[in-house]
Amino acid sequence: METHGIEIQGQQFVMHPSGALFWEDKRMLLISDVHLGKVSHFRKFGAAVPQAAIAQNFELLDEVVSFFAPDLICFLGDLFHSALNKEWLLFETWTKGTVAEIVLVVGNHDIISPLKYKALGIRTVSEIRSDGFLLTHHPEEREGFFNFSGHIHPAVKLRGTGKQSLRLPCFFKSPHQLILPAFGAFTGSYVLQPKPDDQVFPLVENSVIKI
Repeated sequence: METHGIEIQGQQFVMHPSGALFWEDKRMLLISDVHLGKVSHFRKFGAAVPQAAIAQNFELLDEVVSFFAPDLICFLGDLFHSALNKEWLLFETWTKGTVAEIVLVVGNHDIISPLKYKALGIRTVSEIRSDGFLLTHHPEEREGFFNFSGHIHPAVKLRGTGKQSLRLPCFFKSPHQLILPAFGAFTGSYVLQPKPDDQVFPLVENSVIKI
């Protein structure tokens, strides 16, 4: 497993192959678009989605939290895909075994009542502003801030010789913004076209690389 460090505005961050981003100076773990409950939601309506995909999300959460041992876990929206289902019970169990404080920046899919999160000791907010950084679900440009966000599920398409191409999830950095890849195991992606000032960090075989 290979991470990738990056400095932004004098602060140190580490990109993890799971799609999580660790803010070293704040001991804060940023995770976007887990979409818990999506597998159960689709299975309910007859989609042939493997049951193992449910456990995969929680196993990956355990792995990345164990790796960084953060003081704070910040979910950048779309933590849950839909209304309450049986995966909420698994999430309750997971939070009880998590020492770190948890905060949710609410995304467009987060329709579960904030009271349910409050009962688990989880704060729900619309955004976070800290030391010149703006944490949101939707990508946003705001003067004086560097933005961390999700929502897009960014990917990049790499082309080889001939007609070969490879589509990979990625961290997508522009001069004033970093969009995190979707963390969830059962999510789609959207290919972004880098501009000259952009930087792309694909997730490849349990590694983060820069291209």
